[in-house]
Amino acid sequence: MKNHPNNNQINSSKTAYPEGRKIGFGIVLTIIGLLFVLPIHGAGVLKPTSSDLQSLEILDHQVKVTLNNGFARTEISQTFYNPNQQELEALYSFPLPEHASLSEMTIWAGEKELQGEVVEKTKAEQIYEEETANGNEAGLAQKDSYQRFDFWVNPVPALGEVRMRVVYYQPLKLDTGIGVYKYPLEEGGTDDVAAQFWTSNEKVTGTFAIEVEIKSAWPLRGIRTPGFQGTQSTDAEGDLVYSFQSNGGDLSKDFVLYYMLEDNLPGRVEVIPFRESSEKTGTFMMVVTPGVDLQPLSGGSDYVFVLDVSGSMQGKLHTLVEGVKQTIGSFRPEDRFRIVLFNNEARELTREWTPATSEQVNYALSTLDRIQSGGGTNLYSGLDLALRDMDDDRATSIVLVTDGVTNTGELSPKAFAGMMSRNDIRVFGFLLGNSANWPLMKTICDSSGGFYKSVSNSDDIIGQVLLAKSKVLYESMHDVQLSVSGVKTFDVSPMNYRKVYRGQQLVLFGRYAKGGKAELRLKALMTGEDKEYITEFDFPEIDTLNPELERLWAMDAIETIEWESSVGLSSPAESDTAITDLALQYQLVTDYTSMIVLSDEAFARHGVDRRNKDRVAREYKAQSERNKAPAVSRRVDQNKPMFQKPAPRIPSSGGGGGGAIHPFAIIGLVLLLIGKRFFGKQS
Repeated sequence: MKNHPNNNQINSSKTAYPEGRKIGFGIVLTIIGLLFVLPIHGAGVLKPTSSDLQSLEILDHQVKVTLNNGFARTEISQTFYNPNQQELEALYSFPLPEHASLSEMTIWAGEKELQGEVVEKTKAEQIYEEETANGNEAGLAQKDSYQRFDFWVNPVPALGEVRMRVVYYQPLKLDTGIGVYKYPLEEGGTDDVAAQFWTSNEKVTGTFAIEVEIKSAWPLRGIRTPGFQGTQSTDAEGDLVYSFQSNGGDLSKDFVLYYMLEDNLPGRVEVIPFRESSEKTGTFMMVVTPGVDLQPLSGGSDYVFVLDVSGSMQGKLHTLVEGVKQTIGSFRPEDRFRIVLFNNEARELTREWTPATSEQVNYALSTLDRIQSGGGTNLYSGLDLALRDMDDDRATSIVLVTDGVTNTGELSPKAFAGMMSRNDIRVFGFLLGNSANWPLMKTICDSSGGFYKSVSNSDDIIGQVLLAKSKVLYESMHDVQLSVSGVKTFDVSPMNYRKVYRGQQLVLFGRYAKGGKAELRLKALMTGEDKEYITEFDFPEIDTLNPELERLWAMDAIETIEWESSVGLSSPAESDTAITDLALQYQLVTDYTSMIVLSDEAFARHGVDRRNKDRVAREYKAQSERNKAPAVSRRVDQNKPMFQKPAPRIPSSGGGGGGAIHPFAIIGLVLLLIGKRFFGKQS
């Protein structure tokens, strides 16, 4: 592989690199007892601290987002300028959006337009090395586990510019009628070594702009963009458009957009299909929004707060503590709580189950204020301690707050899955910041029937924890099973759930053989009784409006394969092969595939098929058709509603069974704490 002694423009997330692992292609960094987080840099261009050359400049950074009935398309365009008297190689990197499937990378070098094709990772690196060694323009997009995307561009001419565009897709979920879109920019604070090695230029010298179009078939109550003062308008199709633009800016803060649906919307089933022709397999995305009467829990409840106080939580700890303080402060006297802290090892702050009396709550709050972060992350020990001394006669919930970057003690996802599956307990996880280990958190929650949320540092965990209390305070649906009959479906997302909580949507991807009438059944255990919900709908023979679903389905299948491998349900060799095959067929950047960006002549020279070129053309054609029309409702159970109740909203009571919170106080508190996100003026 090529060594880059003068590779001066590199942006890196804060992932801890094991000894011998490469950043880029040739720079080996070794961790030697590094325990504390160094200064955090946002997305941008970086250079080695030893370099005397000037950093590349970002002349403009423009983001265009379309939220359309279940998934988001994000397009990023930016221009690099090289102020030096010699050519440079650039690497731009940003935190990996959760469940994102990268579909395009385009480079404009002068009058040339270079497009990307996905090939095996080793082959992509070899082609890139050969082309750049011969002085040809080339680009490369790679994925580093769950943490980041890296985009190489070579060369950026002396005193010249290069423009780059990338596009990715990701599925969206609503929670109690609230959706959130995050464009990640701030680094997660989990890569000490990279922060020590690189210096950052995260400033945009020209235009910094973000535009979000929301094509919703359901009426919106409002949107909120914390920290960004943009404008709202309605386009010709009646879709809401949010626009932000500034002359200059920086890439150190996430852009987060919340959107809230109107009240009293029905529980429902929505299906977005794609089938290009009767000779080909169909693909679908199914979104089930249960409208069921989940009863509030009565009697006292137990809560264990498991809090990450390791070094990587520096900068996030205050937010964590404030969220926990607000939650404990709203407990009822009959509730009990414990607080477990962990870094290199776990320790219990409360010693035993503590009644939520005013005296005990005030003591716990004052103790939390004195917490300092530092050390490694032994997440396994924190959960192990939390699971001790459970009372089988009381409803118990674990509230886990961490960035999930475990690096001490037990590290195996299989061990986490085994520990959590042995316990019937609710786990509510909150992942703080970018570059957080969401695959591990997903393993923990899926194994226990839990639920997790990713929380940006530009967000606030206070409102998120209080919203989660609406799940904690209500019963859940147990042993949920979804099944489809009448039409042959296959390669579907896991359809069994240990628990489904109030306000939680179920999002599944799958394939279908041909069109026809299908029956969907949802079976669940509620309040000790078996419940069944049934509807019928038609899978279409032909529907060409959403070809992007093929990429989303393939990424969902890849994540399922990765999870099965991590918990020991499949062999790594078989998993690697399956992931590579799916990624090549559907043109996805994974840990085993990369996107090489070349001229048409260079692709022909290396014998690379233009699969992605054809796929992108098909996607653009469909997007053009969708953009000309209002959002289309994809609800399929209008004629035979699956649910008779509305979809749950923010709770209108303090949780049932009495309590000290006035029925409307928790709503006001939540809205106050999250900055009136959904109502009133922007701030």
